[in-house]
Amino acid sequence: MLPLIVFAVGLAYSNYRQDRSEVTRRVLETVRSMRLVLDSEVQRMTGGLQVLALGDSLQSGDFNGFRRLAVEFTSQYGGDSVLLLADRSGRQLFSTVTTETASLPPRNNREIVERVFASKAPQYSDLFVGSTEKRPIVTVEVPVLRNGEVAYALSFSPPIAIFQKLVEQQRPNDQWTVSLLDTKARVFARTPNPAETFGKQASGALHDAMSHTPEAALSTVSLDGVALSSAFTRSQLTGWTVVAGVSESSLIAPLWHDIAITSLIGGILLLVGLTFAVRMATTIARGEMLHDLLIEELNHRVKNTLALMQAIAVQTFRSASRDERAKFEGRLGALAEAHNLLSQEKWAGSELRDVIARALQPFLLSNHDRIRMTGPAVPLSPRLAVVLSMIVHEIATNAAKYGALSNETGRVTLDWDVIADAPKPRLRLIWTETGGPPVTAPVQRGFGSRLIERSARDQLDGEATVDFLPRGVVCTVICTLDEAP
Repeated sequence: MLPLIVFAVGLAYSNYRQDRSEVTRRVLETVRSMRLVLDSEVQRMTGGLQVLALGDSLQSGDFNGFRRLAVEFTSQYGGDSVLLLADRSGRQLFSTVTTETASLPPRNNREIVERVFASKAPQYSDLFVGSTEKRPIVTVEVPVLRNGEVAYALSFSPPIAIFQKLVEQQRPNDQWTVSLLDTKARVFARTPNPAETFGKQASGALHDAMSHTPEAALSTVSLDGVALSSAFTRSQLTGWTVVAGVSESSLIAPLWHDIAITSLIGGILLLVGLTFAVRMATTIARGEMLHDLLIEELNHRVKNTLALMQAIAVQTFRSASRDERAKFEGRLGALAEAHNLLSQEKWAGSELRDVIARALQPFLLSNHDRIRMTGPAVPLSPRLAVVLSMIVHEIATNAAKYGALSNETGRVTLDWDVIADAPKPRLRLIWTETGGPPVTAPVQRGFGSRLIERSARDQLDGEATVDFLPRGVVCTVICTLDEAP
């Protein structure tokens, strides 16, 4: 019995090591995904500010006319948001807090104002105390250009609650700790215990690692004193860092559970085998005539016991290739985005444009103008939303690897319309690439191409075709529309 228990413990520990490796990979992928979400939100703020900076009212110095636009912009983010304008000396010329500009104090963070004037580009601040509201804030700053020179620094301080909500929504479960840190490794959004940790600097091991590399996975101790298997990644856009970790105790608990279960099953099986062995030995003693038969029966039962133990080991020891996992994670990310959208709509269906935008979001971060989408509003049932999200993800992934999204000049046009001349309306979606590398038809189709074609045929009651034209790839997907609930 002892050798089998040792074997079971060793098997459980091996399984634990594999699960731990999987958790490390998952934590790293989680912080990368959160960084994309954070960058997307900040880019949306920055784009809105840049539109305001180009307005006629600012260009002409009409601050009264600019106030209406500024209030409309801040109303998107809530009452705690503040939009202000300052000159190079840090003097506030305009603020959504008050119309009495003469009473406004000078900017507290003069360093970021200087950076805006020097770089003529958007800047993102660390956590600091605002001069007007006297509370900790982070700011998004954009230059207001006039004749090619910076005339003002337009500063927006969004509510910290926006970032707090982001980390809470991205937190996988209660065993995880998720934080957003500024460039000085200070916490400005966190779950759990946001109030107790706000403004505190990251713990020692994490702080040291952040000073040497923009991304890493490591073991840390949180500000709450909890041992974590952590990972972090720094945003190239803002310089802020996303940190996530799962408690070590949640990783060790399954190890002890597996050891206990495996040992219990092994002990029961051994007890059953020994019981049968004793009963057979007793029967053998009753007569020499049954000696050979009983020996064969004993061997048969022992083999059955060992076979059952082997089956338990095979089921407990999981393995899969890394390439398959990487492909699966990408497709799962697209599916998750579709489900996130459906969850927001309470599974009542989704709008086609929203589904496509979610699937293409990772490909639009560097240049949102590279993909142009045109088409009418098309409500989708949950089934169609999930399948179309997977198909668009596959097409975009191929374009990013080999097609128009793999270089700096390529462009994609994504058009769709509804064909009504059939018993049920049909959606026609056309993906057209231009400006990419020279197109050559592949020698053989990969799994992604088969996934697109089979999904369109079997799950959408339609078809998908891919044409490798000299000017670029053209992919056409036609599917039958369900009536969205």
